[in-house]
Amino acid sequence: MAYASSSSSRSAPVYAALDLGTNNCRMLVARPQGRAFKVIDAFSRVTRLGEGLSASGVLSEAAMSRTLDALEACAEKMERNRVGRARLVATEACRRARNGAEFTARITERTGLKPDIISPSEEAGLALGGCASLLDPHVPWALVFDIGGGSTELVWVQNSPLGQQVVGIQSIPTGVVTLAEQWAHELASNSGYARVVERIGAAFRPFEALHTIGAMLAGNMVQMLGTSGTVTTLGALHLGLERYDRSQVDGLELGFADIAAVTRRLASMTHDQRAAHPCIGPERADLVVAGCAILEALCRLWPLGRLKVADRGVREGVLLSMMREDGTLGARN
Repeated sequence: MAYASSSSSRSAPVYAALDLGTNNCRMLVARPQGRAFKVIDAFSRVTRLGEGLSASGVLSEAAMSRTLDALEACAEKMERNRVGRARLVATEACRRARNGAEFTARITERTGLKPDIISPSEEAGLALGGCASLLDPHVPWALVFDIGGGSTELVWVQNSPLGQQVVGIQSIPTGVVTLAEQWAHELASNSGYARVVERIGAAFRPFEALHTIGAMLAGNMVQMLGTSGTVTTLGALHLGLERYDRSQVDGLELGFADIAAVTRRLASMTHDQRAAHPCIGPERADLVVAGCAILEALCRLWPLGRLKVADRGVREGVLLSMMREDGTLGARN
């Protein structure tokens, strides 16, 4: 398990993992506890770092300013919690932007944090590491996906009780922010939405051709695990939650029929209705339909019929990797 449940020793070292994405800036602060960790503080803010990036090729001054404010708040939390080791990873927005390296230098100058602009392969590996404990060890293969703000990653995993081996990774530069910006008009109509789903599916077909996943879907050979705001939001809506509750969503199994039903509900809602829903909110109201299109493309290409929802991912993977490197994971009970 990535999350421990009992209280941890105050003498354990304190770690911070920060994930700077295209849409969100997130941080977890934790102490190792047994073979897991105990979260002692957290931070999440929608900064829209990648806003307008697909059209301009650069990070805007407004987006960078919002993000610097968020990272400054993270740095203050880290100081209060006496963090001993931290890692800040930056993903698709900083990878794509012509001024990505310039921006990471500004982050260091203002906050003292030193961002790592990681590759799509490392991002996918960290996401897998963060949610691997949710995989059923008795199902030999797993298709893990992460729908981000600026990209979507697929990981094809050979799975066993002894651990996981990554067999293949694909990343496409399409996430909920880029899709919502580039294809907003199409997503607003049923026919346009269908064309977007088909276009995304075409981008993933080479991955299917390489690994022939479809041939293994029968006979309990493959499981599907999704980690992203899209799947957690759909999980919360499926459960009818009044407020988002991680404990009910993380590890939830969703049937494809359930996903389709929630997607239809979302499509029938106005932007203001989505914004008013406590499990969506104004910051995701224009993004959730784009996420549904990406998810629908995955479900059509690999019609397994069900998937598991992970409310964990890159940050948890970063924490676990640091703790393993330091030899602190599993050392305390």
